[in-house]
Order: sequence, then C-alpha cells, then structure tokens
Amino acid sequence: MRSFMHRRRVRRRSRSIHASAVVAALLVLLSAAVLLAPPAGEAQHAATTPRIGLLFPTSLSDPRTVRFLDAFRQGLRELGYTEGQNIAIESRFAEGKWDQLPGLAAELVRVKVDVIVTYTTPATQAAKQATGTIPIVVATVIDPVGAGLVASLARPGGNITGLSQMVPDLVGKQLEVLKEVAPKISRVALLSNPANPAHALAIRDVKVAARSLGVQLQLLEARGPGEIESAFAAMTTERAGALIILVDSMLIDHRTRIADLAARRRLPTVSATIDTAEAGGLMAYGPSVRDMFRRAAAYVDKILKGAKPADLPIEQPTKFELVINLRTARALGLTIPQAVLLRADQVIP
Repeated sequence: MRSFMHRRRVRRRSRSIHASAVVAALLVLLSAAVLLAPPAGEAQHAATTPRIGLLFPTSLSDPRTVRFLDAFRQGLRELGYTEGQNIAIESRFAEGKWDQLPGLAAELVRVKVDVIVTYTTPATQAAKQATGTIPIVVATVIDPVGAGLVASLARPGGNITGLSQMVPDLVGKQLEVLKEVAPKISRVALLSNPANPAHALAIRDVKVAARSLGVQLQLLEARGPGEIESAFAAMTTERAGALIILVDSMLIDHRTRIADLAARRRLPTVSATIDTAEAGGLMAYGPSVRDMFRRAAAYVDKILKGAKPADLPIEQPTKFELVINLRTARALGLTIPQAVLLRADQVIP
C-alpha cells in the first residue's frame, strides 16, 4: 500500500513538472513573437499609407524637376500629408529619353501605387497605356482633349484628370508683350511642332491678334531637333524681327539651343515657360507650372478620399507669370519699358 501511494505521488509530481515546462516554453515563444512583431501602429501604418507614383520625362538634376517636385510636396503639406509618415512617393525619371516612359509607367503599375501624377503629354500617354484602372493626375499638359487623353474638360471620363495649360488667346497676349518691348517689329516668326495637336488652335488664335496689331506672322515648324536649324535659317531669309515659341516638350528640351540660335540672329523671343527665359530667351509669359503642380496635390487628395477621376473636371490655369531676362535684353540692345518691368513676376539680372 505504501509503495502504491509512493508511485502515485511520483506520477503527480512528474505531470506537474511536465506541465510547468510546457507553460514555460509557451511563455518563451509568446515573448519572442511579441519582440519580433512590429508595433501595431507600424503594421497598420504600412498597410494603409497611400503610395503616389510620379512619372517625369526629365531628370532629377533638372532645375525644372526640382521646382515642380517642391511645389507638389508643398501642396501635399498644405493638405496635411507628410512624406514618410502618412504618404509615400515612388518617383520615376526618364532622363530626357522619352522611349523609356512606357517602361517606367509599367514599373509604377507593378509596385501598385494608388495614384500616378504625370508631367507632360508623353508621360501621360505612357501612363494611360500602362493602366486603365489606377487614377492618373496630370499636373500639367497642354491640350488633354486634343491629345486624346480625356473625353472633355468638364467630364474627363476614364481614369485621367488634372490640369491643362490650354488658355485661349495666350499666344496673342505674348505677341502684345513683344510689341510693347520692341514696338518697331512688323514680322514675327512662330515656331511650332506639327506633331503637337494643341498648336493648330494656338496658331488660329494668334492670327487674330497679329491682324489687330498689324504684325505679319511667319509660321515655321520643327517636328524634331533636326529641323530647328532649318527653321532659323528661314527666319533669317524672311527677316523676322522676333520669335514666339509655342509650348512643346521637344522644343522645351532644346530651349538652350533655341536661345543661342535666336541670340546669334538678334531675335527677341517669348514663350510660355520660365525655362526658356532662364535658358537665355528674352521673355516668358504663361501659366505658372509651379502653381499647377501645387494644385495637383488637391486632385490626389480627393482621389485618395474616394473621388473618381472621371468625375473631376480638368482645371485651367488661374495664375500667370511674366519673366524677363535683362541680360538678354542688354545683349539685344533693348530697353524694357518700366510698365513691363513693373508687371514682371521675375526679372533675371
């Protein structure tokens, strides 16, 4: 009897030791899991942080790119977004190689961004080809309807919305400024890219302004970089007194070369982009692209909160900039009227 009771106590003690060991092992595993797992806040943050894809044809070293990215981030901050905290940004830059845009757009689709922000028509076309479902916000494009990106400005349809640079009579106003600065000019060359669908409308508008100002227009085309030299040769032959450069990605990419050719022929120039004046052109007058990038953040915000691109009308510019390059004016022997200088948003000394 005593032996039986002894064996029973031994078995109980053994079971108790085994149970304690199991509990201890479970506690060790649980502690390790707690230590290795990310904090709940971080896990939730990773799962819910929206991702914005940026698609640029330019390079990150281009001053334009830096200005526009700063303006876009400013717009995000104004709406309560901070990169790295409640928003993430995936950027892709084509470095001026347009043929890389489709591949870069496909990369943004593969990493599953929530919205793609584009700059220029070629970048937007590449994004449109890459996805028909991810929302696309155009920070700036000349003519989204003419380029076949959207059905209309009021009702874009599809997955694209954003901002357009298209402004009625803009080129006519550029011609007016040219006449203020160089009142004796009577023949003005206009450089366009026939592959750009927006240029036909701009040419139609400026013809009306030219008639009212008593100016003859010389219409010249450059479909690619190789045709720029021949266009300038024609300006010399026809004795143009000034030059208007229509907004086009290819022409902007070659703005320094165009400014040098114009300087050699002593031609005052005007375009719609600040970049042309910074490159050595005489003047720029047109929509503030920086402001458009800042406003593009509002579109991103609306889409992340549930709005559909098809229901968000395309906006047109509300802020314009006049930039004058005084160094170029001096080289051309021009004195900029005080009235024009007072209207300028930026004067390059």
